[in-house]
Amino acid sequence: MSIPAPETKIVNAWRIACDGGDGALGHPRVWYTVPKNAEGVECMYCDARYVHEDFAPKAE
Repeated sequence: MSIPAPETKIVNAWRIACDGGDGALGHPRVWYTVPKNAEGVECMYCDARYVHEDFAPKAE
């Protein structure tokens, strides 16, 4: 059994919120500031990775 890789989301804002999606099956809403580099930020609940669109080519 393999675990799917966390998804990378390209965003156009430096401050974003993550609630895991899926309505009631998600997680508490948390706010993150996307760093101004290609590293991005990962959600501590769902491991989704957020990268600003200015750095999208470097993140792939």
